[in-house]
Amino acid sequence: MKTMKLGLQLGYWGAQPPQGFVSLVQEAERLGYDSVWTAEAYGSDALTPLAWIGSQTSRIRLGTGVCQLSARAPTALAMAAMTLDHLTQGRLILGLGVSGPQVVEGWYGAPFDKPLARTRAYIDIIRQVLRREAPVTSSGPHYPLPYTGEGAWGLGKPLKSILHPFREDIPIFLGAEGPKNVAMTAEIADGWLPLYYSPFRQEVYAPSLSNAKAGFEISQGVVVNITDDRERGLAPVKNMLALYVGGMGAKDRNFHKELISRMGFEAEANRIQELFLSGRKAEAAAAVPDKLADEIALVGSRDYIRDRLSAWRETPVTSLLVSARNPAELQTLAELVLGA
Repeated sequence: MKTMKLGLQLGYWGAQPPQGFVSLVQEAERLGYDSVWTAEAYGSDALTPLAWIGSQTSRIRLGTGVCQLSARAPTALAMAAMTLDHLTQGRLILGLGVSGPQVVEGWYGAPFDKPLARTRAYIDIIRQVLRREAPVTSSGPHYPLPYTGEGAWGLGKPLKSILHPFREDIPIFLGAEGPKNVAMTAEIADGWLPLYYSPFRQEVYAPSLSNAKAGFEISQGVVVNITDDRERGLAPVKNMLALYVGGMGAKDRNFHKELISRMGFEAEANRIQELFLSGRKAEAAAAVPDKLADEIALVGSRDYIRDRLSAWRETPVTSLLVSARNPAELQTLAELVLGA
């Protein structure tokens, strides 16, 4: 039976920093968890909490899930990655993602054009910085280095990082949903961070993953709720799906809705979006099929979750990033997944 790794998914903060997150990570590290992940949307950033966590742990890998490309120039993110990797003695996993047009254009004031081409150029620049083989250059058009466009003084020159990286091969993971984006991830990245993955619908992604190189990692986030009341336990998953399918994107272009449609729930996705955008959010959550919510999460009794894990072990997923909320859940999952 395939051995899977465990990661702890902390996500991004709400209105305030969560209480006790460092002690939770320390317990996960003690139990043998491989990684901890933070995120960013338009509030807390993904890097600062990892620096804080890294200063109070010694082994667990530190993943950004994900840093938004439009938040930083690629050289700026490379600087942050090198710095954090040095401070934590080589524990960083650099997870990247393009986010979506609402955040990119509404929060960062940048155009959401050609996301695949931008991602390729972004990663190429980061890897140039890390290798330090030569001064960093990019012919553009997305990240021209040196910049010679409107407003330029004409004094820019290619530069090489002053800092020597702790590792030249900091692993780069990509958050990707669309078939072309996932295929590009398998081609150029070291790992993939899917948003939703069902172990019972592997055909959705199989063609895009066919060119993945040896050692390619897939780290899948899953909501975990150990409970005997599965209907109640699935409610947060359904609320989350209603938000992403219904409201995290424009009516005519919502990447999450498109993915759920490809997973075989097109009619349901249309109905969820219709209800959510009309302000009927509770009805939108109720319209999320229990089957869909159940397949992408681990909700139920200890025995039920143990059975569901057998399906996950038959997938190419290498690590489950769980949203455990207390030490007892961490312990239970370590026992079920790691045999701890």
